[in-house]
Amino acid sequence: MEDVTAGFIGFGLIGGSIARAMKLRLENTNIIAFNYYKDRANTNLDMALEDGIIDLISTDLAKDFRQCDIIFLCCPVLTNIQYLQELKNIIKPTCIITDVGSVKGNIHKSVQDLNMNPYFIGGHPMAGSEKTGYANSNAIILENAYYILTPSNQIEQNKIDFLYNLVKRIGSIPLIIDANEHDDVVAAISHVPHLIASSLVTMVKESDDPDEKMRLLAAGGFKDITRIASSSPIMWQNICLTNTESIQKFLECYIATLTRINRALSDCDETYLLDFFESAREYRDNIPTKKVGMLKHVYEVYLDIFDETGAIATIATILASNNISIKNIGIIHNREFEEGVLRIELYDEESSMKAVTLLEKYRYTVYARK
Repeated sequence: MEDVTAGFIGFGLIGGSIARAMKLRLENTNIIAFNYYKDRANTNLDMALEDGIIDLISTDLAKDFRQCDIIFLCCPVLTNIQYLQELKNIIKPTCIITDVGSVKGNIHKSVQDLNMNPYFIGGHPMAGSEKTGYANSNAIILENAYYILTPSNQIEQNKIDFLYNLVKRIGSIPLIIDANEHDDVVAAISHVPHLIASSLVTMVKESDDPDEKMRLLAAGGFKDITRIASSSPIMWQNICLTNTESIQKFLECYIATLTRINRALSDCDETYLLDFFESAREYRDNIPTKKVGMLKHVYEVYLDIFDETGAIATIATILASNNISIKNIGIIHNREFEEGVLRIELYDEESSMKAVTLLEKYRYTVYARK
């Protein structure tokens, strides 16, 4: 897989990370990125050109994208669909078009309507960051992350094999599934959980008293389980409007589960409630922890410390002197569902494990969040 010419339309966090990984792991990769501003500079592309990640900034799709072996659509879903029409009469017969969106059904329908099935393989790298833009892109983001592929029904096997192997070469784990199944899966494990988290926050907000006691006491467990409610409102509005059918299906399943729990509470059904919690715990404890999933993993360490001057500074110094960067740190006042009084959030699993070993060496009582 050498001498690959790849075109990118959209060059933010994910597009930039894919391009970086290709430059790092593939030889003789030629990367062309489209400047859709045309009449003005694109800062992301200028930075990438200076970094040596892209080889050409294009303002003419018809001229420059004819040579592409693969084209990555890395814009919002509706924008990606608009570019399909422009690419239809440009690309060479052997070209592959793929995208990186988290919803697949609507773009596959557009591909079908445009008779572009022989060229399209949907893609969804299950990786990301709370930071956006090319400046925050990194080839490491894609390592050991699942990269979902949803081939159209008329694509040739050699094209599927090409993209499958490319995904492996850049360090991700390719997984081929049907586009509709993909949208059901992400609705169940990502989209509905975001709705639930936002709904829980709304319930507490609307139930709180003027003194906001609920908000005051919501630190700790509540804030952790609703963390994803802090995501971009516009992004989640768009996801809800593009994956509506799948989201509604699993939202109805969740409502049915809540209805059964409510009935069990009314009936004081001890057996049902115990089975419910045991089954949920067993399933949750068997969810893999090594792979990257839809919801960004949080690496947390909790420990007990005495409430004394300089206690936090001492721990921060221990970690910093061993090249461990702290993402967030704070005292937990509500410890009902937490192990330690001090919560430290780190950037990755390696840092978390290293911090636990180091702090235990200094005889702190440490708890790592699974």
